[in-house]
This record gives sequence, C-alpha cells and structure tokens, in this order.
Amino acid sequence: MAYEHEITICLGSSCFSRGNKSTLHAIKNYLEKSQLTERVYFHGAHCYGNCDKGPVMKVDDKMYENVSENQVSAILDEYFS
Repeated sequence: MAYEHEITICLGSSCFSRGNKSTLHAIKNYLEKSQLTERVYFHGAHCYGNCDKGPVMKVDDKMYENVSENQVSAILDEYFS
C-alpha cells in the first residue's frame, strides 16, 4: 500500500519521559477523527539522538522537536487541511 505521508515518533525512554505517550495518543486521535489512518503510515522509531529536544516527531522528512500533545493538531493541519 502506498501512503501519502509518514509520521514517526521517537519511542526512546527520554522522549517518553518528556511526554511522548500523550503525543502518540494525540496523533492517533487526529488520524482517526480525520479519517486518515489508511493514508498515513504512523509508527514509532528508536532514538533520533535528540534526547534533550524531545518529544520528537517526524512528518515525512521534517523533524519537530519539543512537541506537546497541544501542538499535534496544528502541526498535522499543515499537511492535511
């Protein structure tokens, strides 16, 4: 299956301790609510090496750092609105 976009979040312990669990849920909710789950490859990855800038989220080739669950909608709206 060809996806239109790829979203990856860091699953490293530092990003998770900084709130990536909330970010993960916010992304999943956004994709489900917007009916995008079939169009987007959403998955986790191990450390990007930016531990001091976590939580880290990557959309396609663009890296976002210090992402909070409150920022997820605005970031994803750049791609899907």
